[in-house]
Amino acid sequence: MAQHFLLSAAARTISLGQVLRMTDAEAEAAFAAIRWPETAGRPVCPGCGCPICYDCRRPSGAARWRCQACRRDSSLASGTLFAFHKLGIREYLAAVVVFCDEVKGKSALALARDLDIQYKTACVLEHKIREAMGLEFRGLRLGGAGRQVEVDGACFGGPVRPEDRKEDRKDRRLAENKSGKRQVVVVIRERALAGTSLGGTLPAVFVSEDAAIDFIKARGDRATTAHADEAAAWNALHARFDTRRINHSVEYANDDACTNGAESFFSRARRGEIGHYHHISGVYLLRYARELAWREDHRKGQHRSAGPHGGAAGGQQRRVGGLLRLLAARPPRRLISPAPAR
Repeated sequence: MAQHFLLSAAARTISLGQVLRMTDAEAEAAFAAIRWPETAGRPVCPGCGCPICYDCRRPSGAARWRCQACRRDSSLASGTLFAFHKLGIREYLAAVVVFCDEVKGKSALALARDLDIQYKTACVLEHKIREAMGLEFRGLRLGGAGRQVEVDGACFGGPVRPEDRKEDRKDRRLAENKSGKRQVVVVIRERALAGTSLGGTLPAVFVSEDAAIDFIKARGDRATTAHADEAAAWNALHARFDTRRINHSVEYANDDACTNGAESFFSRARRGEIGHYHHISGVYLLRYARELAWREDHRKGQHRSAGPHGGAAGGQQRRVGGLLRLLAARPPRRLISPAPAR
């Protein structure tokens, strides 16, 4: 019997202990190598892009470089999501490793306890990491000739607590007894072809499954074979895709249709909501959905961008390194802003 990936050595290629044992100089060198791979870790001016920068450290020892062209001073984190930081680079590297290693999410309270920081600091840091994860989904299109995608939706948020006494309880299935905050996460999950890396996962948030049809048509190739359940909202998919349906009241899968890949994503999302986060604000639901989709796609260090030979060897290190490169490439944002609707 093949060994599970999480039990293999590839799942332990970088650990929290390794990061915490780094000196400040080693942490700075590791971050610089990830941020500037084209120059082998030598700094590049974030303002004008000049590759010639002189070392002019502060008396406190803080790393600073001065650009030869524009004479602008910059730090290791200038122009990244870590700009204006107060924690050390080693703490940020540790936070990324801890956040990536969790299978179904990491709550801000748990991260605050792990790093001995305030809850607000941990919350903002996690949202910065989710923002970097979301960069992979911008403009992403799935499917194509010979490829198959699975489409499904699930409701999140807006629960109504039932009354203690049975005679006081209301039928929460009726619209007048709902909170109005419940939203639908719709996911397009591409299946992997034999011998290739994992397929992609693309989530989006809508008020109902019917409102997601235009999004699915825009992000899915016309030549794709689509799989969906018996929900009436997916009837419109037949007009654009070769659509196959599965009736879950009769069976969960057959030789012709199956949506178990999409259900797997929602299983991870449910466990993350119930077991880790306990509550997900509707404003940030899309960011959480993209985070869990990123975890689903990178669970073995594989992804559609890894190419046909994206194996699992060193998968954890590639996963952490890839996320750090996104964090280093993203311009800073001082405040958390609501995630876009799509």
